[in-house]
Amino acid sequence: MSPTPDAIEPAPVRAGRGRDDACPGALRLHAADDGALARVRVPGGLLSVAQLLALVLAAEELGDGALEATSRGNVQLRGLRADAGGELAQRLRAVGLLPSDTHERVRNIVASPLAGLDGGAGLGPWVRELDALLLGSETARELSGRFLFALDDGRGDVAALDADLTLIARPDGGALLRLGRADAAAVVADGPRAALAAAEAFVALRSGAWRVREADPDGTLLAARLGLAPLPLPALPGRRPGVGVVAGGADGAVAAGGGVVAGLRFGRADAAPWRTLAALAAAATGELRVTPWRQVVLPGAGAEVLPALAAAGLRTGSATPWEGATACTGSPGCAKSLADVRGDAAAALDAVDADAVDADAVAAPLPVHWSGCERRCGHPAGPFVDVLATGDGYRLALRGGASGGASGGGAIEVTNQQMAAAVAAARRTT
Repeated sequence: MSPTPDAIEPAPVRAGRGRDDACPGALRLHAADDGALARVRVPGGLLSVAQLLALVLAAEELGDGALEATSRGNVQLRGLRADAGGELAQRLRAVGLLPSDTHERVRNIVASPLAGLDGGAGLGPWVRELDALLLGSETARELSGRFLFALDDGRGDVAALDADLTLIARPDGGALLRLGRADAAAVVADGPRAALAAAEAFVALRSGAWRVREADPDGTLLAARLGLAPLPLPALPGRRPGVGVVAGGADGAVAAGGGVVAGLRFGRADAAPWRTLAALAAAATGELRVTPWRQVVLPGAGAEVLPALAAAGLRTGSATPWEGATACTGSPGCAKSLADVRGDAAAALDAVDADAVDADAVAAPLPVHWSGCERRCGHPAGPFVDVLATGDGYRLALRGGASGGASGGGAIEVTNQQMAAAVAAARRTT
């Protein structure tokens, strides 16, 4: 798979939006129908046990009792009291999750979550260095809360996430730096410093754009400013991690260290499953990794923890209809939603016979995303089955193909009763 995903929609140049983006953070809360929402940046998805437990306790005492993993490996709290912002900030500072009030929304860093667990080098040093560089840059604070850095260990998983700046590790310790959606990348010796320089150069464009693809779609402006000579991107597998035991090596044996990947239904879980994850992580390395695919990795854990994860309601098997299924918040949390999309989606997924997504029958079923309105919040990059609430049912279409929009013969209207079979069939489309 190329690290360049098919565009979900055209990427017009929207320089000079004329307003600040309203992306929520830990200090700038978003007022939703179910209460305030806080988004806590977790660079590289790396959490200590103490940090996770602090988030769980905050969710219980200040919010609705649940935590959500986002498509950027961050963590959200919902249903917060209107006056909870100050206390939440104090709790986050105490465990190192809010190291800066001025830079907290720009710490959007995703990293290959299995790096160092199934062979190859880890990315922890890169994550920490880039985060420290961002925190120390006055210019970087001008980035929007939507600006995204991706650190890829060479497998191509996060390189396919359409980040603004992507670093792809090279065997010699250097990196390839990709600028926005460019189809080329430049060799750089110090990846994190090169990424910061590119981010500062983007700010210096003074375009008013939030994302690189809006101001510099092919990366030529930034490459010229930075004196880079990009080369064609290499072919990368682009495969995201599946749930279950982490395997490595040509023979599929578990690599030294290893780990286990647990899936979250729509990225959300109440306190109990998160506490189970914390306890199992504490018995292993003391670290957890939240992935951009709403999973949690337990480095150093083995197959012996799978029963406990399953008992806690977490996904541990990949050959199920839930693999690759996402949904926006929907009703009642979002006023714009026309349906309880998560409830409807869960019913549809649970109604599908597991044989419909058997690994032998369908090697890679298309991702599917349920949306309550035309904004399609949280939809995946690349091709996916689009299930859009209409108020009278759902409209189902394939999106993200070469045309950038609906494809595969157009959309069909389905009722809730028809949805399970229709979605299962659409996911088998190649």
